[in-house]
Amino acid sequence: MGNSKISIRFFDDREVRAIWDDENSKWWFSVLDIVAVLTDQDDYSKTRNYWKYLKAKLKKEKNQVVSATTQLKIMAPDSKKRLTDMLDYKGIIDLSKEFPSKKANRFIEWFTFSDEVGTTKGLQQIHAYLFGGLYDFAGQIRQKNISKGGFQFAVSHFLGPTLKPIEAMPETTFDEIVNKYVEMNIAHPFMEGNGRSARIWLDLILKNALKNALTGVK
Repeated sequence: MGNSKISIRFFDDREVRAIWDDENSKWWFSVLDIVAVLTDQDDYSKTRNYWKYLKAKLKKEKNQVVSATTQLKIMAPDSKKRLTDMLDYKGIIDLSKEFPSKKANRFIEWFTFSDEVGTTKGLQQIHAYLFGGLYDFAGQIRQKNISKGGFQFAVSHFLGPTLKPIEAMPETTFDEIVNKYVEMNIAHPFMEGNGRSARIWLDLILKNALKNALTGVK
């Protein structure tokens, strides 16, 4: 699995790290980061011990969260890459539900901001994952006009009305999907990082369309 692409997002100023899985086109998230967020814990050792206890409890209950956990290398507090438990999108949602609190509910709302393939929110989520540790505007639709090589991208004031019909464009054929991608690329909804975000967005739409075609889902 290719996993060199790492994204860092922030919830209440706490890091939530993720590693991109090229083979399965999805993110894996650091379990320890999520546990630290939901327990308001700054001490790495205490966070690790809490997860160790919770993991044993869930395993005893035969909870699927444990079986869905995988291990990938990510930077540890000692600045060395070490194997750590990771969960995918669904796994993190299931894990968060083991923390019944207002904060857990708020975290789930933040985390599930969008995982919708082919939507504007889905594209914003991809952008946030890619650039959350680099730009303070990661995941945010731009509010300034931009141009490149003399070409003026969509006027920021009209980006909302511009993106809605693009989002609604059909995705049933290869040509329709490519046309949708081209229109989104022309709109250029972010200040930076449009190309990389849109390519992943396109890839997910294509894979989703292929999956639907193979399973007969309309």
